[in-house]
Amino acid sequence: MFLTPVATKSTVSPGAAPTDGDPRAFRSVLEQARAADAGSATAAGGSGAEIGDRFLKLLVAQMNNQDPLNPLDNAQVTSQLAQINTVTGIDRLNASLQKMLERSEAGSASEAVAMVGRQVLVEGNRITLPESGPARAGFELPEAAGSVRLEVLDRAGNRVDTRVRANLPAGVHTFEWDGRADGRTLPPGEYLLRVSATNGPRNLEPTPLSALPVQAVLPGASGTALQLGTAGTRPLSDVRAVL
Repeated sequence: MFLTPVATKSTVSPGAAPTDGDPRAFRSVLEQARAADAGSATAAGGSGAEIGDRFLKLLVAQMNNQDPLNPLDNAQVTSQLAQINTVTGIDRLNASLQKMLERSEAGSASEAVAMVGRQVLVEGNRITLPESGPARAGFELPEAAGSVRLEVLDRAGNRVDTRVRANLPAGVHTFEWDGRADGRTLPPGEYLLRVSATNGPRNLEPTPLSALPVQAVLPGASGTALQLGTAGTRPLSDVRAVL
């Protein structure tokens, strides 16, 4: 049978720090354990494992200084031990999840290296017509569309070409533009893409996507990023498709 901890052999003056035999120290560690169980072990004063170790030391000290005439309720001790087990279990779980996250980030960086030298689609309305070959871009539909209108604009915002597609499903779609409009071939350079779509009588809000070259992969504390030339750095999570 567990015995009730009462006033210990130690005498504690008002304002003094709790000692190992002092019930206030015991309650203090319990409060820290509860805080750790709620996910704030650092703020409470240590990790779950550290709090658990301090709890057990105080429990032994309390039992060594208990009043044998005032036994402790077994259910209370069992509950307190269960709380400490929960704290240390959460601490181990957090450590395991952190290791899994680190391995995942390392794997993402390794996979991203294969994108170097290729183009990826990220949110943006810029479209580049090269010296030879078509310009590449894309767009993303939030839902299926009965009609999609693709307009190519020059840098001044003047429409130079229009293409229409019908009955497209939701998701990411690619777009290639050969630079020809009204029987003439437009000069290479930077253009803009404007996308509109409808589904029956409703207007949709598609997202234009720019095709940008991946020049480098940049692993970092906040995740893997890609260097996309003059477009700057974008996180790997921004990539909608690899061309």
